[in-house]
This record gives sequence, C-alpha cells and structure tokens, in this order.
Amino acid sequence: MLVIAHRGASFEAPENTLVAFERAIDAHADGIEFDVMAVDGELFVFHDRYLRRLAAQPGRFQDLTADQVRALRIFSQHPIPTLMEALEFIQGRCMVNIELKSQVDEAALIQHLDHAEKSLGFRPEQLLVSAFNHHWLRALKQHRPHTRIGALSASCLLEYARFAEQLSAYSLHIDIDFVTPELVADAHQRDLQVYVYTVDEPEDILLLQQWQVDGIFTNHPRHTRNILDGLTRASPFTL
Repeated sequence: MLVIAHRGASFEAPENTLVAFERAIDAHADGIEFDVMAVDGELFVFHDRYLRRLAAQPGRFQDLTADQVRALRIFSQHPIPTLMEALEFIQGRCMVNIELKSQVDEAALIQHLDHAEKSLGFRPEQLLVSAFNHHWLRALKQHRPHTRIGALSASCLLEYARFAEQLSAYSLHIDIDFVTPELVADAHQRDLQVYVYTVDEPEDILLLQQWQVDGIFTNHPRHTRNILDGLTRASPFTL
C-alpha cells in the first residue's frame, strides 16, 4: 500500500510548502500530494479558497495578483511555491499527485507536465493529476492521453467505480468515510487503483491495508510507515 504525503508531511511542517515536501521525502513517502490553483496566469501550490487560515488575512486567494501571492507567507514564514518550483524541488524523487483546486489553463498545465518528464527526472508514471471536477480531467486526458488521472469523490455511488472507468482514470480517490470493501473490489475489477484520503489513525491504516486499498493519503507519512511496518500502533495525535 502506497504512502502518499497529504500536502507534504503536513503533520510535521506547514502544508503545501517545500519544507513539507522535503520532510515527506525524508520519510520515504512513495508520493506527495499537493494542491494547485491558478492566479493571474500562474499556477500556485495552495489549498484554501480563503486566506485567513494559512496567511492570516481576509479575502479570497484567487482575487490576488501573482505578485501579491509571491509576497504572502504561510504562517508568516514560508513562501507559496509555484507548480514549477514544486516540481523542480521534488525532481522525480517520488511520485506526485497534483490536485486541481481551480480551473487552470490546460496548455500551461501540459507544459509543466512535459517539462517534468523531459527535464526534471520524472517518469510518466510518477505524475498523477486529480480533481473533484471530472470535466477538467476529461479535457486533460483528451489532450494528453498518457497522463494518469485520479477521479476524486466524497461519496459511494450506486455504480461504485464506474464513473472513474468512464473517465479512463488511473485511480479512484475516495474519502475514508465512504470507502467500502465492495467499492474497492469493484474498482479493482475495472483495473483502477484505489487511493483513500485522509488517513492517519492506525486502526484505519491497517483496515484499509486488509481491504487491499492501493494507497493512502496521510499527513504523517513517517508515522504511517512505522504502523505498516509493525513498529507502532499508537496514534500520531497522542505522541
């Protein structure tokens, strides 16, 4: 079961920052998931619609200019990386899951993916693009067919994983509250990988391993790896 660092090792460092990505790599995470939003023609790594939680100021992230975003600091300390800066930093040292949180210029995204494969040491199978908006995924797949896409869902639909199969997705990404053994089995029958978010507690990690889930998104990849290796059964929140 793959261990994918959710917004980097976000239990140990501020989410979606280069230091969180470095902590995830140090923890031997199989992959890093991060969020991308388009602002003023640039692709930035940021999750929230509003600025107050991470940047301690009012307003919406997407109402800023690119220069204003560059001047922001997460928790008054860490700059917000661009997608290119994130890819250049990771340099193919693990797989990446780029989650689209807003509509982005498709040509610009494809240029980033092409550059990652040609110049930054990423193999095609190390690049995965996911979104809750499946229209964005379908458009990307039509213009760059070899791109792996992950179809996000926060529900268990009547036809289980059929929606992801229809998209020609590589993986189905499902909220832990809605994953079931039946969904996992149905996805596997459709040749889909199943990745579950966001999983930190040992009981959940071990249950999903038993259900043969293919990967989990976790805020604490080092501790999650220790749970899978049988080194601890403690919750990371009680350490």
